[in-house]
Amino acid sequence: MITIEQAGRLRKAGVLWAPAAGDRFVVPDRDMDDDVFVVSDMTVEVHDYQGSKVIGFNGTTEWALDSIEQREVIWLPREEQLRAILGDRFTSLEAVPGGYRVNLTDSTHSAEDAEQAYATAVIHLLGA
Repeated sequence: MITIEQAGRLRKAGVLWAPAAGDRFVVPDRDMDDDVFVVSDMTVEVHDYQGSKVIGFNGTTEWALDSIEQREVIWLPREEQLRAILGDRFTSLEAVPGGYRVNLTDSTHSAEDAEQAYATAVIHLLGA
């Protein structure tokens, strides 16, 4: 899984998130940075509310958090989501000593895990 810091760099680079079932995210700066949430039709749903996206936590009456605006959470994209952003610039993923390497048509990007390598490649692609 990518780090919260890397996910923040992706957001800053301009990667947009259209929340869908199965997507992972964190709620930063609320003493919940270590808790990873997953959008689900059962427990965490996305709603349109007054022109913005709101993520609702169903069945969480014991929480002080019933819902939160999308802009307040950080998306943790999965490997296949990052690969899709790379599009036809992506050529391959290789296991290398110490981790993985993502090969693009014009560059390579390595990290300890595949998602981190993909995220680094996306940030490079977007020029951030």
